[in-house]
Amino acid sequence: MREPTFWALTVLASGPHHGYGLIREAARLSEGRVTLQPGTLYAALDRLGAEGLVALDREEIVDGRARRYYRLTDAGAKALDVEAARLRASADAARAQLATRKGFGPAVAMGPAVAMGPALGMGPALAWGPA
Repeated sequence: MREPTFWALTVLASGPHHGYGLIREAARLSEGRVTLQPGTLYAALDRLGAEGLVALDREEIVDGRARRYYRLTDAGAKALDVEAARLRASADAARAQLATRKGFGPAVAMGPAVAMGPALGMGPALAWGPA
């Protein structure tokens, strides 16, 4: 899964969002590391919709323009949970290798923790950050 897709699904895990809100929240959650561009975001949302990972939640008219809200499906939540576990396993492997280097402790900080599991109602939290 590409990182922008991961962050789009992560944002939608908390509830429906419209495009601009999704872009803003992905930037906030990733601490500015991910900037979703509108054109690629909507193409990704169309693709994720075709794959059954997101669905159109509702549409409203704001200032004469349609604002579409998207939501995460159960299949999307499962895909996000699987990806979060894969990323955690990769980070754990990197930390284990780094721990063998002289001067590195058993855990290397990778940034602030981002809880994944409970928000999806899928078991214990997976977090990026200090162990």
